[in-house]
Amino acid sequence: MAQQATKHKEAAEKVTTGRRNLVDIVGSQLRHDIANGLLKPGEKLPSESGLTEKFGVSRTVIREAIASMRADGLLEARHGIGVFVGTLKSQPLQGLLDTDPGRVSSIIEMLELRAAVETEAAGLAAVRRSPAQEQMIIERVEEFGRALADGLATSQPDFRFHLAIADATNNPRFRDFLELTGQQMIPRSTLQQGGREAPKDYLAQIHREHQSIADAICERNEDGARQAMRLHLKGSQQRYRSLIRKAFSADVI
Repeated sequence: MAQQATKHKEAAEKVTTGRRNLVDIVGSQLRHDIANGLLKPGEKLPSESGLTEKFGVSRTVIREAIASMRADGLLEARHGIGVFVGTLKSQPLQGLLDTDPGRVSSIIEMLELRAAVETEAAGLAAVRRSPAQEQMIIERVEEFGRALADGLATSQPDFRFHLAIADATNNPRFRDFLELTGQQMIPRSTLQQGGREAPKDYLAQIHREHQSIADAICERNEDGARQAMRLHLKGSQQRYRSLIRKAFSADVI
């Protein structure tokens, strides 16, 4: 009897965990769209059935994701009309979003801020991550490696790797910060928008650094994870200086 009760409990937990992951995925995409201006303040969201079809999830998942975002003030429900993107109240944060990709100092400023936040995130992830979160970090490293091997753009896999670490802190504010800064937190994405990709040796070095960070987190090495993330982001500052200068030189030539 006790064994049967335990099995029922485990099954229920599995269902709940699966739904929770889907809620997070839907919420993350909507937050990303709002942060990047794809959904603008005052804009009406698609209907519940429309969102269900778009994301391929149940109505329960959509409702939970919307409820979470309403609690954070990102969405507003208007009775009998629908759900709308909330009016941005935190205008001081706009400066954080106004990164000038053509100005090296602007990108360096963002990388310095990321180093302060993500170094701590890596340390927390090392001591707090669950087995599922550990697996997700590993999968994101592998995803980056496949994109590199296939010659595909790597900025999105890069972003997802850092999001996986943020999630592993089990403090949602870390993900909120990364989503607020959006894709601009990966500086070379501005080069990809211009039809360029970073050199393979540059990307291979990033891949190795991601692997070092992941290894430290998987080993629950808090200090090692912080150090690996710090070296990664400090190195990114130097590499980006070199990369952007080469890009500008190529344009001049």
